[in-house]
Amino acid sequence: MKLTFLNSIPVGGIVGIVAGGLLLITLVIVLLATRYKKCPSDKVMVIYGKVGKASDGTARSAKCIHGGAAFIVPFIQGYSFLDLTPISIQVDLKNALSRQNIRIDVPSRFTVAISTEQGVMQNAAERLRSLPINEIQRLAEDIIFGQLRLIIATMDIEEINTNRDKFLEAVSINVEGELKKIGLRLINVNVTDINDESGYIESLGQEAAATARNDAKKSVAEKDRDGSIGAANANKDERIQVAAANSEAIDGENRSKVLISQSNAKLREAEAEANRAAQSAEFIAQAKANEEAYKAEQQAELERAKRERATLEADVLVNAEIQKKKAEIEAEAEAERIRRKAQGEADAAYAKRVAEAKGLLEILSKQAEGFGKIIAATGGKSDDAVKMLIADKIEDLVSKQVDAIKNLKIDKVTVWDSMQDGKPTTANFLSGMLGAVPPLNELFKMSGMELPGYLGKVDEKADDAKKLPEGKSTAKTK
Repeated sequence: MKLTFLNSIPVGGIVGIVAGGLLLITLVIVLLATRYKKCPSDKVMVIYGKVGKASDGTARSAKCIHGGAAFIVPFIQGYSFLDLTPISIQVDLKNALSRQNIRIDVPSRFTVAISTEQGVMQNAAERLRSLPINEIQRLAEDIIFGQLRLIIATMDIEEINTNRDKFLEAVSINVEGELKKIGLRLINVNVTDINDESGYIESLGQEAAATARNDAKKSVAEKDRDGSIGAANANKDERIQVAAANSEAIDGENRSKVLISQSNAKLREAEAEANRAAQSAEFIAQAKANEEAYKAEQQAELERAKRERATLEADVLVNAEIQKKKAEIEAEAEAERIRRKAQGEADAAYAKRVAEAKGLLEILSKQAEGFGKIIAATGGKSDDAVKMLIADKIEDLVSKQVDAIKNLKIDKVTVWDSMQDGKPTTANFLSGMLGAVPPLNELFKMSGMELPGYLGKVDEKADDAKKLPEGKSTAKTK
């Protein structure tokens, strides 16, 4: 069947199929070749996408290759490069506070680059892959500034100025440790100069220079002294030999002895002179050295006094600011306490008024309910209801009438009896006094009752007398 199928296809068709297959294979090979990427020596190739798992089983975000090549799977993986070119960063640190509370300036230059260490290179792939060079430089500069300030705060100025190796070692350890967290490594640190505004470092330099000058002057004076002594000794030997030869040739042994004695005297004189000159030179050199030392000490004391005065002023200002803040906080707290107290009193007064209003409303409601029940009990007759209320309150009304005369001092009243119709009128004094209170009788009449007989009775004609024009009553008590 295969032969039959091939026989049925024209020769041109077979050639076309073969050519198409070869073209397809060529395209696949070209595609695979274009996806095989080589990493240059000055770059790190970062492959991202689906790149496998880490040793702990978690998915890796990127795969870093330095040197060599790798195949980039189409549609699944991508790649980019990190440049390993060193980056030079100028760090002009100013007003950094040392352990002695003296602010110094430390201008320096740092050289950093992308690290090729495995773990650190992974950090660079995750944090710096898409950043331009200037952004990486700015990020590294911020880290360096912070670490420099931290290191300077833990060291004295003398230690920073004299022991540069220790300072640079501390800078390298701290700065590189922080740079590794973002994928960078520290290549070089160069501190150009260290100075301070107070002139403390300059004073230390002046003191060291003065000491060196004094030591040099002292050494010169000692050498001059040794030279003078050697010259004097040589002169002494020469004169002794000349004197001995002259004494033997001219005067003999005695003259020689005399010349020797004279030579010895001169020798002692020369030695004394040489010693005096050497001591004078030494004293002069020592005096000049002391003078320079005193000047250096005086300058150092002046600078130290300035520093202590500045420190004292700073302490006073800080304490004053603290006291000011404390007073402000206390004042705000007192104002808040007064405000809350006033708010509480206002709330209490409001609550009291609301309670009183509720109580009054409850009383009035109960009274209205009672009045309604009284009217209902009288069959809707309001007059009868009023009479019932007056009857209920008659005791209080009588009490009020009695209060009008209860404080009357009977034993202080003098009554003159006129004996009307041959009968004494004193007996009718009290009944007449009570009869002088007509509203009580009216109240009793409104309630459908009458006053007791012992209090007297009101004449029926009194009602008609009330209608007189003068408005005077002719009622009399019997």
